[in-house]
Formats: sequence, C-alpha cells, structure tokens
Amino acid sequence: MRIAKLTDKQVLQREEAARRLHEIADELASGNDIVIERDDLRFNVAVPSEVRMKVEVEIESEEREIEIKFSW
Repeated sequence: MRIAKLTDKQVLQREEAARRLHEIADELASGNDIVIERDDLRFNVAVPSEVRMKVEVEIESEEREIEIKFSW
C-alpha cells in the first residue's frame, strides 16, 4: 500500500542541479533522514545503513538521461 508519492520535475541550471544532488548526498552520508520539502509538504525519509543503488543511462538521438535510484 502506497502511503505517499512525490514527483517533482523542473528545468534547472546545471549548477543548481549539482547543488541539489550534493544536498541529498550530504544528508545520505550524515546518517540522518533525508528531508524533501516542496511547497507546504515535508517528507522525512528514514534510510537504513545499507541501500541498493541502480544507475541507468539512456542515450537517444536527441535526448540523454541518467537515472539514479536508491531503494531498501
């Protein structure tokens, strides 16, 4: 049963995208929950000490995609 889902798609400058990835990485490394805030919503996601990581790269004629997924 799904409790909550947040999908957030934005167009960002490359530097802003990197900054946001750094923030997530820092929270992941800290051992604390990962906190995601959008509008008036706040998600606290508890992360165990061991996670599965999936990296997927797609290259098409006009578009490139890198997807990084953590699950547990």
